[in-house]
Amino acid sequence: MTTTIKVSDELRDRLKAQASRAGLTLGAHLAILADLADRDDRLAAAKQAMGAAPADVVDDYLAETRQWESVELTDATHA
Repeated sequence: MTTTIKVSDELRDRLKAQASRAGLTLGAHLAILADLADRDDRLAAAKQAMGAAPADVVDDYLAETRQWESVELTDATHA
């Protein structure tokens, strides 16, 4: 199914040029732009949630992260 959206001629031309440079149809390019906007929203929500975390939870997270960073990774088959 297709539909028409109203955008200025200038914006249409910009979007078409971007799609063309990427070797995409305009619809595929718009889908990628929508996916990127969704990703930005998810990351902003995650950042907000992390900022609202209680100090003890952040401290526990940082301590666990330090432990994982100090682990020496080895291949179990060659141990």
